[in-house]
Amino acid sequence: MAILILVHELGHFLAARSQGIYVNRFSLGFGPTLWKYQGSQTEYAVRAFPLGGFVGFPDDDPDSKISPDDPNLLRNRPILDRAVVVSAGVIANLVFAYLVLIVLFGIVGIPDLQYEPGVVVQPDTEQSLAYEAGIRKGDIIIAIQDKELKASKNAVTLLKTEIENHPNQPVYLKIQRQQENLSLYITPQLKDSKGRIGIRLIENATPIYHRPRNIQEVFGTAANKFQQLVMRTFQGFGQLITNFQNTADKLAGPVKIVEAGAKLAATDSTNLLFFAAIISINLAVINILPLPALDGGQLAFLLIEGLRGKPLPNRVQENVMQTGLVLLLGLGIFLIVKDTSQLEWVQKLFQ
Repeated sequence: MAILILVHELGHFLAARSQGIYVNRFSLGFGPTLWKYQGSQTEYAVRAFPLGGFVGFPDDDPDSKISPDDPNLLRNRPILDRAVVVSAGVIANLVFAYLVLIVLFGIVGIPDLQYEPGVVVQPDTEQSLAYEAGIRKGDIIIAIQDKELKASKNAVTLLKTEIENHPNQPVYLKIQRQQENLSLYITPQLKDSKGRIGIRLIENATPIYHRPRNIQEVFGTAANKFQQLVMRTFQGFGQLITNFQNTADKLAGPVKIVEAGAKLAATDSTNLLFFAAIISINLAVINILPLPALDGGQLAFLLIEGLRGKPLPNRVQENVMQTGLVLLLGLGIFLIVKDTSQLEWVQKLFQ
């Protein structure tokens, strides 16, 4: 996480310095200072709580000796210059994710999927129709309505189509659970004119890697995977917003992210690169959201300034940013407490 935060803040920092804009602070983390170095123009620091970072500008520093009318102050620059600085962190995270994928496919190889019969499934929640019918995480549906789901990339599409086309009608499923074969009926619920059972469908496939034939294959594969990850990330946030009641319990904070990364590293260290790309893309998407205290909120202020011909009053901006910061910190603390309480070793302490 610290590396991804460093990449994000470096984006802001380099975008400002490359335009000659003054930067007086570059900090990784928040809270008490553990280490700092005073450069010719910027103070570099590492702080106690590595849950973020910031790039500081002398615009509002009461101790700054720079003239308020200096054209190299951020606030005195044209809107486009400021927008470049604000959005550079997001761009840096996206570029970093793409470069990580290039390194991954260049070193590990290009994945080809080897398909096996069936579709791996996972109920959305314990309240879903799928879970209530007896389907569990990791089950493999090998047939639906006596139609076998053969080893093919089309198996997911076939299963999804059969479920959607049978709303309020019993559907017969054959399921493989480890070494056991099961049969059950489930009646999809009509929703949005289609049958739904509250389940996630995953291809039953194992990646087989081959050495890249040329550098173009590495860049092309990385670009395709990057595009898929970005689209899925936006879709995930869209589902969170439109179906918050059923997806809120899946929100994870820094503790869960670190735990997931540790598990991936324990199984295969190369998985950590893919995980880093996913988190970097998520960090970029989160920051571009038009919310106070995020880069998207700052861009929203710049858009309003461009439409009005003048910025919003400082008091309004400060109140909005402070409120957003309090809400984000509150959410962060809540997720840390929630994730920590779900760790196995913590739960054992209370048993």
